[in-house]
Amino acid sequence: MNRFDRITAILIQLQSKKVVKAQDLADRFGISLRTVYRDIRSLEEAGIPLYGEAGVGYSLVEGYRLPPVMFTPDEAVAFITAGKLMEKFTDSGVQGNFASALYKVKAVLRSTEKDLVDSLENQIDVLTYHKNIPQGSTALDTLLKAIAEKKAVSMTYKAFGKENENERTAEPIGVFHENGYWYTIAWCHLRNEYRQFRIDRIVKIQLTTTAQQSHVSLKEYQQLYPKSWEQYPYEKVVLRIKKNTVPYLNERRHFYGFTEEKDLGDAVEMTFFTQWAEEGLLRWYLMFADSAEIISPDWLKTSAASLLGRIIEKNNFNVVAKNQQ
Repeated sequence: MNRFDRITAILIQLQSKKVVKAQDLADRFGISLRTVYRDIRSLEEAGIPLYGEAGVGYSLVEGYRLPPVMFTPDEAVAFITAGKLMEKFTDSGVQGNFASALYKVKAVLRSTEKDLVDSLENQIDVLTYHKNIPQGSTALDTLLKAIAEKKAVSMTYKAFGKENENERTAEPIGVFHENGYWYTIAWCHLRNEYRQFRIDRIVKIQLTTTAQQSHVSLKEYQQLYPKSWEQYPYEKVVLRIKKNTVPYLNERRHFYGFTEEKDLGDAVEMTFFTQWAEEGLLRWYLMFADSAEIISPDWLKTSAASLLGRIIEKNNFNVVAKNQQ
């Protein structure tokens, strides 16, 4: 990046945040602090109203705004790609907000970039095996607003395996996406502790006017409450799978708690840690059971035999097999 482009990018970054640290600018552009200070002086000499405080950072004087920004073709393509992901992995509220922002981006594109964007929109698609947030839901959007405004939410939640819904008041501190689902970490008023909620299980949600208490950030929470096998009732499962079958499992194994694998020559030994060994992983295992075996735990072997027995009995496979003979 030449110096002119870098200074322009610094100005854009200064407008994107209330305070920007010199070290953050140095890290982003791969330059020294001395170069950062020189670039900042150049902006000041150009008449940009900057305010700097030692140990805090730089900020633009309140009220100053840049004219519309021009985007490069690569940046425009990145926006379109992000939009396709938004359509499949967020709720209707976030999708609507992003679509509105994208119209504004398109408005400042040059005609050549607009043609590029139009031609690519129908050439990019994101295929998913399921919709991770129910159609019409605005739960994710509401949670993001609650986090930004530091407000509590009132929600109706249906936990996994439970028939009844229950009412919760919670103070969300962050959201994350894992294994095909969105989750939020929130301080639950009912349990009086931090709890994890899967967002697609939120039946109804409403932003309240109740201010949140003081909480740790999501990153701090993840450091203070790390996932561990002792903290959660996870089961260790070891499977031995023929090597020619392994390529067909790589994309799905992480959904069942895959942690490591060991090459045994003509086979691969995979280790999983899962809370749903019997109801989840075992049923997935049956899809390729003719090319694999359960090494441990022993009780899962018994469960597999019992499940297969029920399948044979229910479907009269013994009768079919005799007729075929």
